[in-house]
Amino acid sequence: MSTLEVKDLHVSVVEEDETKGQEILKGVNLKMSTGEIHAIMGPNGTGKSTLSQAIMGNSAYKVTQGDVLLDGKSILDMPVDERARAGLFLAMQYPAEIAGVTNIEFMRAAINARRDENDQIPVMEFMKKLDEKQGILDMTDEMSERYLNEGFSGGEKKRNEILQLLMIEPKFAILDEIDSGLDIDALKVVSRGVNSMRGDNFGSLIITHYQRLLNYIIPDQVHVMMDGRIVKSGGPELAKKLEDEGYAGLRDDLGLDVKLTDEI
Repeated sequence: MSTLEVKDLHVSVVEEDETKGQEILKGVNLKMSTGEIHAIMGPNGTGKSTLSQAIMGNSAYKVTQGDVLLDGKSILDMPVDERARAGLFLAMQYPAEIAGVTNIEFMRAAINARRDENDQIPVMEFMKKLDEKQGILDMTDEMSERYLNEGFSGGEKKRNEILQLLMIEPKFAILDEIDSGLDIDALKVVSRGVNSMRGDNFGSLIITHYQRLLNYIIPDQVHVMMDGRIVKSGGPELAKKLEDEGYAGLRDDLGLDVKLTDEI
């Protein structure tokens, strides 16, 4: 079993002069293990995506206090690629397009980066696995042969991110609004891919605004973020309560003086 723990995490935006800027995360605490699916919900501007970027080590954000631990060891000094090799994966809301690099080349390189030089994945084993995972996502060989995300629709990009997840098999996947812009059919396919990974060796932190995704990927725990902090945690029923009553109702229930905003 592996663990991912966020301890009293404070994060600010890095300004042009590389000094501390606006504080976004104001003491986030979260611990999860492989075998678990956690969901983070909350209004816009509460720091959900900032949390995902900070965990992965995006240099646009500066950790000013606290720690991120993978299997009990701090990863704050690790660059992004080292964190990925250690078993973290981030599916972004807006995946980048990379011309000149095919999906197949990217995924095989990513798999081999996590393996010993003398234990690189054989071509036939890779292609057999690729065919299996594409089948789960109703993807064609043609998509894998295209340049990474280039010319892909929003739905194709999301499927492609999940295909990478299935191929790389990280310890923990952070899925940042993978349901954004998906119609119901695409949402079902993407959810099927994530659910196929569920097991003792995999955990996922899902960031979403909407209950509808959690109808298909049922989380073990739901956390609500407001004003840069996790203010409430519970089971799947918490997401349904938010869907019915909204964040303003929860804010009032908790007695929080938090302005709901669309910024950041």
